[in-house]
Amino acid sequence: MQEVLIGLAKAAILVALNQPENFDLEGVLKKYPELLENGAAFVTINKRPNDQLRGCIGSLQAYRPLYKDIISNAQAAALHDPRFPPLTPEELKDIKIEVSILSEPKPLQYRDVEDLRSKIVPMKDGVVLRYDGYQATYLPQVWEQLPNFDAFFSSLCMKAGLPGDCLKHHPDIEVYHVTKYEEE
Repeated sequence: MQEVLIGLAKAAILVALNQPENFDLEGVLKKYPELLENGAAFVTINKRPNDQLRGCIGSLQAYRPLYKDIISNAQAAALHDPRFPPLTPEELKDIKIEVSILSEPKPLQYRDVEDLRSKIVPMKDGVVLRYDGYQATYLPQVWEQLPNFDAFFSSLCMKAGLPGDCLKHHPDIEVYHVTKYEEE
């Protein structure tokens, strides 16, 4: 499945950049009908050699066939991540693609920051934070860069456009898990 999902994301990026590709989508959908079921995915583009983030876009909710979600998010990560300029054909040789298939986010009830700290599982939980019309998410892989609970949540609050100490306002928290497929 890894080769199929990475190949699909890579082909979508090639198409978006008007580059030749030879991905057999019809054949893949016949062989893997589960890709026709609604699914939510994030596509992350990293730049080699040091895996520097180059784009990451995804869906939190499964609302379209998984293969379409991967295609759309791969193209958006390559061309429309507001943090980066659009990917260029010259950069293609230096990128590494990661596809994360998400479970459905589940609300996490907690009393206070200490209770939240006891319920969050670093390296396993992806987190959605919502407060007062603002929201942000971090995939579980972000724990690798921010393994400390306080640093993780401070950064997530700021990503949402909120102050770094936004947990004191008791935002809504949802958690999800991913199955991660990474290009070799």
